[in-house]
Amino acid sequence: MKQVWKKVILGLAAASVAFSIVGCGGEAKPAASSAQAKQGSLMEQIKKKGEITVGTASGYPPYEFLDASKGDKTIIGVDMDLAKAIADKLGVKLKVADSNFTALLSSLTAGKVDIAIAGISATDERKKTMDFSDGYLPMHEKIMIRKADKDKLKALEDFKGKAVGAQKSTTEEKLAQEELKESKLVFLDHVPDVVLELKQGKVDGLVVQDVVAEQYLVFNDDLTLIDVNFKTAKVLDTAVAIPKGNEDLKKVINEVIQENTKNGNFDKWLKEASKKAIENAKK
Repeated sequence: MKQVWKKVILGLAAASVAFSIVGCGGEAKPAASSAQAKQGSLMEQIKKKGEITVGTASGYPPYEFLDASKGDKTIIGVDMDLAKAIADKLGVKLKVADSNFTALLSSLTAGKVDIAIAGISATDERKKTMDFSDGYLPMHEKIMIRKADKDKLKALEDFKGKAVGAQKSTTEEKLAQEELKESKLVFLDHVPDVVLELKQGKVDGLVVQDVVAEQYLVFNDDLTLIDVNFKTAKVLDTAVAIPKGNEDLKKVINEVIQENTKNGNFDKWLKEASKKAIENAKK
């Protein structure tokens, strides 16, 4: 994956690894509550072991990505700053469990991680199997294209018969399936892979979150974003995914989100993560 990422990073604004997430999909059955009941609430378990395991999916700057300046595969980004703030609030250590985006939320419902933070949007479908915190960063879906095509690709209907990509198991994948039915859809595990396909002319567009896309546009003068009219798209905030029935833990997480929204930390974290992603791209 490092070789693939280096090809993309010639013009991209972030480091990547073979794991990547913005909003997992797929149906997942909630973990059995009886076992948890015997062990006490999830928050009690976390405090007892002195550690919270946060699931994420790196390769999705500025939310989470590898710090290229370190050799220990340290994952940084806005979501990791939030995870650390939650751990500090609970008075426990932070353990990060990295996976690909498709598997992330299944790990949460299976009890393999305590919470999941990875640019996840709180959709109605996901709320059936898990709870969500308050939102902390708004997300808007757009389409990234080559600048050379900006005069002919301006609206959704212009992509009829064209190849359009998105990251697997995301809200962007679902949006493409619903509103680009006459396009040739290409879904890959990692955003950098789809960006590379776009640069090489293998796809004509990439459905992506604007905050994520901006990282790639910094060093890619040949790419641009178009603001198309997605009829079914909703302006959703990214949120922390939590196993159902843990209102005490949810309350604490919401307090952390509120505190860091009011004190301006989210804006600070976003700027710092974007700057670091750009620095990574230069390496």
